[in-house]
Amino acid sequence: MNSLHVQPVIMAGGSGTRLWPLSRAQHPKQFLVLQGNRSLFQQAATRLGALAAADIVVNAPCIVGNEEHRFLVLDQLRELALAPPTVLLEPMGRNTAPAMTLAALHALEGGTDPVLVVSPADQTVTDEPAFTAALQRAVRVAAGGAIVILGITPDRPETGFGYIRAAAGAGDDALKVAQFVEKPDAVTAQRYLDEGHYYWNSGMFVVRASVWLAAIERFRADIATTSRAAWAARTDDAPFIRPGKAEFAAIPSESVDYAVMEKCPSVCDIRMVALDAGWSDLGAWDAVWQVSPKDTEGNSSVGDALISDSHNTLVHATSRLVGVVGLRNVVVVETPDAVLVADLSRSQEVRQIVGKLNASGRSEQTLHRQVHRPWGWYDSIDSGARFQVKRIMVKPGASLSLQMHHHRAEHWIVVSGTAEVTNGEQVILLTENQSTYIPLGTVHRLTNPGKVPLEIIEVQSGSYLGEDDIVRFEDTYGRAK
Repeated sequence: MNSLHVQPVIMAGGSGTRLWPLSRAQHPKQFLVLQGNRSLFQQAATRLGALAAADIVVNAPCIVGNEEHRFLVLDQLRELALAPPTVLLEPMGRNTAPAMTLAALHALEGGTDPVLVVSPADQTVTDEPAFTAALQRAVRVAAGGAIVILGITPDRPETGFGYIRAAAGAGDDALKVAQFVEKPDAVTAQRYLDEGHYYWNSGMFVVRASVWLAAIERFRADIATTSRAAWAARTDDAPFIRPGKAEFAAIPSESVDYAVMEKCPSVCDIRMVALDAGWSDLGAWDAVWQVSPKDTEGNSSVGDALISDSHNTLVHATSRLVGVVGLRNVVVVETPDAVLVADLSRSQEVRQIVGKLNASGRSEQTLHRQVHRPWGWYDSIDSGARFQVKRIMVKPGASLSLQMHHHRAEHWIVVSGTAEVTNGEQVILLTENQSTYIPLGTVHRLTNPGKVPLEIIEVQSGSYLGEDDIVRFEDTYGRAK
């Protein structure tokens, strides 16, 4: 039996604005742990890695994501013990059609023509065996040259999704796609549910790399040509591949659906495999509530929450006790620096808050109070006119850049672990309860030489405390100026 080679492709470039304040631009929803102990991105990688069968060989994953999230991707994959990935880094957003085209070009580099299994990074399913079985059917159909999409069997008249109209009588493995339709109004959505041959568009595609490239060249030659130019200008810094930045910027921004899928039904062999596996795209807080465990009154909570005399309410607490009384159909999300309270039925409109934050130049749509960095994280726990206090964690073996500040001095106190400190001409080791002072203008570096995480408290003082007051001389992560 000839084995089918599958190339998992995970689209991890979204921003997840409708899940603010938990989702931020620098730490979007695909990297969040909303339930259990794995992020949505980790769940997607695990599901696609489980597709192997007697006739299916699964390659190492290909991740298409934002340059700014590259170390988040690696950190989260490292926890899964998967084969080393390839990470295609987009210098700016260009939507899913260019991303899928670059993934196809990468897949063909090995001299084979694998079946691409393309999935967003921000979905969840509750029945993983059913998911695996459906996707394996899709792989076998796509191996014959068809474009296959996963259609979700609807369980309610949903107005937030696009739909697929399937033709009858196309076989058990995959139905022929008759039409893609836009998000309907409530009356139309109910009709789709009643008629029974309409499915939600999952955004998951299964297709041979060569078939996808032929389709994008047929329907959007401009995307195909500019994507090939960006691929030809790529740089390879394993596991990262960076398409040419100027060439990538010239690629038209378009989704897979608009670029190809909606044009295919009358001219392409495009099929649909039905998926009934407890799927959700977790696009907004109402979707999170729908898939969450609930009490007898329909309430769901995460974290330290007390709920009294409330119904169909979601409370997500991350840093402190949250109490609610007498709420109906409300979502409450608490983070250390922002709180959201919204009507559950209007949670799609949370993006309007993010838009207002952007328009006013505030940072709460971009960063959490705890900011992840490739070497660890820092948490800004207090600040005033001329001071700022941070809690800093440095991973074992990791190091901050060799740097200097023009406007601030710093005090470092070790809370746990061992710190190797470069302070001007001195290099010293500090352990728990020991401290040092970094004068303004002094070149310095913090390194964790140990086997356990290093935690310190940093007290900054000076006339300007912005993150842009930093001159990097050396940096392990390519950030030196």
